[in-house]
Amino acid sequence: MSEEPQGRGVCLVVGAGDGLGAAIAHAFAREGLRVCVTRRPRHSEAIDMLAQAIRAEGGEAHAFGLDARIESDVVALVERIEREIGAIEVLVFNIGANVRFPIVETTTRVYSKVWEMAALAGFLTSREAARGMIARGRGAMLFTGATASVRGAAGFSAFAGAKHALRALAQSLARELGPKGIHVAHVVIDGAIDGAFIRSIMPDAAEKLMREAILVPDEIARNYVWLYRQKRSAWTFEMDLRPWSETW
Repeated sequence: MSEEPQGRGVCLVVGAGDGLGAAIAHAFAREGLRVCVTRRPRHSEAIDMLAQAIRAEGGEAHAFGLDARIESDVVALVERIEREIGAIEVLVFNIGANVRFPIVETTTRVYSKVWEMAALAGFLTSREAARGMIARGRGAMLFTGATASVRGAAGFSAFAGAKHALRALAQSLARELGPKGIHVAHVVIDGAIDGAFIRSIMPDAAEKLMREAILVPDEIARNYVWLYRQKRSAWTFEMDLRPWSETW
């Protein structure tokens, strides 16, 4: 972004799931941005409900079904948003793609699909958003990373490879687009995030939440807004978020 936020611009959240993605969308709507949220078309009901919830709070929100791996669909959506809703001031790329398979059970299809979701989609959406941002000389691109962005773990070869690729993309974009007035940041989320999935697999999730030993989506989202609001004289490229009890 430039020295000051540009009013009623658009925040495009790609991968606005029920947890972190939804919290990020709500947070930017509260900042006064028009929010566009996307998920794959099969989640159309959920994404419509998220947009309705944002509007119920007084924000502006638009929901779109999008498979961000499909180039033509990404190009069309970004053009539509810029034409019909407003200038994209913030792109938040938040697609997860976290899967676990032993290496001998990781098929080419699994590896390719995870890479497409977490890396190729990040490239496509950032490339298209960059067109308008470069022309305006301002904007922010915020990428959601994970522990796997910086170190691989057993059973996560596909996920780690894709997340490493996304981090490398963000590094390259920061160096290319920073001098053009566009703030690129990569957020490493190192730890479990509270939500329905974590509560289903972690029996002590409620107890850990009370002790603030699990990442809370709303608190993560505050940091995304803070990154967007940073002055360009001191931009953060990489932020590492983890609860106080998480080991390194």
